[in-house]
Amino acid sequence: MDAIAIKHNDEIIDLQTAKEIGFEGEKILLDNSVDSLKVLRHSTAHLMAQAIKSLYSDAEFYVGPTVKEGFYYDFKTSHVIGEGDLKTIEKQMLSFAKKKYEIEKYEISMDEAKEKFKNDHLKLAVMERIPGDRISIYKQGEFEDLCRGPHLPNIGLIRYFKLTKISGAYLGGDSKNEVLTRIYGIAFADKEALKAHLDMIAEAEKRDHRKIGNEMKLFTFREEVGAGFPIWLPAGGRLRARLESLLFKAHRKRGYEPVRGPEMLRSDLWKTSGHYQNYGENMYFTKIDDIEFGVKPMNCVGHIKVYEEDLHSYRDLPLKYFEYGVVHRHEFTGALHGLFRVREFTQDDAHIFCTSDQIEEQIIEVVDFVDKIMSSFEFNYKMMISTKPEKAVGNDEVWEISTQALKNAMDKNKLPYEIDEGGGAFYGPKIDIKITDAIGREWQCGTIQLDFNLPARFELEYNDESNDKIQPVMIHRAILGSFERFIGILTEHYAGEFPMFIAPTQVAIVPIAETHNGYAKELFDKLMDIGADSEIYSKNDSLNKRIRTAEKARVPMIIVLGDEEVSGRTIAVRDRRTREQYNLSEEDFLTLIKTKINEVNF
Repeated sequence: MDAIAIKHNDEIIDLQTAKEIGFEGEKILLDNSVDSLKVLRHSTAHLMAQAIKSLYSDAEFYVGPTVKEGFYYDFKTSHVIGEGDLKTIEKQMLSFAKKKYEIEKYEISMDEAKEKFKNDHLKLAVMERIPGDRISIYKQGEFEDLCRGPHLPNIGLIRYFKLTKISGAYLGGDSKNEVLTRIYGIAFADKEALKAHLDMIAEAEKRDHRKIGNEMKLFTFREEVGAGFPIWLPAGGRLRARLESLLFKAHRKRGYEPVRGPEMLRSDLWKTSGHYQNYGENMYFTKIDDIEFGVKPMNCVGHIKVYEEDLHSYRDLPLKYFEYGVVHRHEFTGALHGLFRVREFTQDDAHIFCTSDQIEEQIIEVVDFVDKIMSSFEFNYKMMISTKPEKAVGNDEVWEISTQALKNAMDKNKLPYEIDEGGGAFYGPKIDIKITDAIGREWQCGTIQLDFNLPARFELEYNDESNDKIQPVMIHRAILGSFERFIGILTEHYAGEFPMFIAPTQVAIVPIAETHNGYAKELFDKLMDIGADSEIYSKNDSLNKRIRTAEKARVPMIIVLGDEEVSGRTIAVRDRRTREQYNLSEEDFLTLIKTKINEVNF
């Protein structure tokens, strides 16, 4: 098989560019590897733009990058394009692909480019983002666009693709600008991979947490409340409370102390921390008595104030504080998505203050904590060390020491990890926890961040053995990330079929007749006493309808009570998870439920 591009010094370079500057490198073949798909999908985006231009002659194009979920193109046309038009565009794409146009590259000066595209305001907007005085253009047939590549040698290699959705997008992501049309798509090297992906998308639609959350009455969003502010309904509140309770106990077992900081702090503190300068666009601010306050986007500053409340010796460390901290972050309305992206959420946040010598031990303990939780929910996961971003506080030496400390902790304990260059927080490098759900999707959840910068900015200290003042190390740590996002992920992972230990309702009690309601209430109380949530389905509906209602709510265990059960103090069980029906004595039933709701211990 011929190469479609090469890799030179870890950079993907298309054959057009390699020939132009005489580069050689590792061959990239047309397959479903990460590098190959970047090239294939980038060229498929251009093929889509070519098809759109031929169908809608006044179309102007902004950018068409590859993204994790495939590719997209932002463009403008006087025509109203809807979901129904995607098939027409796909058909035109295939028609062009059969012509196997070569993808050619040429360069012109920036001035020439501005003259060439002087009547295309979107091209001019793109050029404002491009540094230097030369610009490259890729051409296929009659279509051409500004682009830095890389691209396939010809469009005939593009065969297996699908346009997935259409939406609006602000020019440059700025809500002050005009709205463009954005079309997303996906492409693979072979038919089998495309089919597998489309099957996964279809399954994901069935598992959509917004749909299941509505069916199970877990949470809701109300326009009059505001976009991005979820309201937890009773069933969702029970599920969330169970998760919080399990984690509270797990934290206490590991020596964490519960604390709570205010939801607003004076802006002076956010300026000291660097959030004001480096994260301010994501924050909300208000004034009280003419003093500016910042609504917290993170819990770290509050925990620093807890640390400052006492003098500390090296014998006190490590100190571990945790909080289910409610935080607020400004998100664009178009980026909001169910529980996955909201403006108010609760972090399972913790901060560890320790000595430099304790870093490795603490990192490994947190990683073990992560493993216990993810294993309990049947998630596979991987870890990535994210390094210094462009926007950061602290000098390079401190960043190097911090990053190396994370690598050393992982390497010494033979823990595998990948590197995400530039993905760190502005105050320190971090380990990101990425989980894989039941249908193969990857999610960013927990994070472990190592920070020398905030302790320095707030002049934190402890006394060492010689009574000298030493700066502690601060480890920021969230395992779920946020309860909102994690519950959204769990909902889709289990398709709403939550394991018994966190199910919103663990037992549905269905009395056959009104005369059985007394025993139903007795069982309700006994289940509550052992920590199990149940619900009595005694509405004036048929027995079958009440059972169907309980099944639709995805209650793990349904018990039906009639004359025989009441007189014999027995339970007729329908186990939704095992698809079995059986009878138990009341005592054995309560023992079984107690075992099941306590089967997980983080």
